[in-house]
Amino acid sequence: MSEDSVILEIDESYFTVKLYAKLLRIDLKGNVKNKIEEALENKPLLKETIGNILGLFTPLHVHLSSIDSVNMDNAGKVRVHIRHHRVVVIPLEPKNAKRLVDQLNRLIPKAKNEELERLVKEQQLQKISGEEKEMEGGAIATPTMTGSVQPREVIETEEKEEEAEEQIEED
Repeated sequence: MSEDSVILEIDESYFTVKLYAKLLRIDLKGNVKNKIEEALENKPLLKETIGNILGLFTPLHVHLSSIDSVNMDNAGKVRVHIRHHRVVVIPLEPKNAKRLVDQLNRLIPKAKNEELERLVKEQQLQKISGEEKEMEGGAIATPTMTGSVQPREVIETEEKEEEAEEQIEED
């Protein structure tokens, strides 16, 4: 199963819920969005504010790794608790709500682990990259008598001074 294939699709009268391996997508159907926009046409101020806000939040994409928990009530309302105390409520039939909650609870831990692994790997790469830049640029990891790292210029200067002293002694 590829990451971009739909695992679960629930088609309601006003919206569609699609669940992917790493993403929950909620799309308003065209007629609902159009009805809201038509209702707002007579109120330009509302159209400007609510219309723009509606455009920001539909379609709604929620990465599974950012979901804290999912539960449902007896009426079939699925509550998706997202980071920073945000909650998305999806009104579904109880049968579809249970299917969605079960699938989400199965997929969320896997998505969180994959995201954690990605972040750890990214940090390791940044650390390695930072160490390489440090090695190239200013300091060499050469311990001195006190165990500190000396800048490259200090080491090169000391080496040149030693070579000059050896030359003088040979002459």
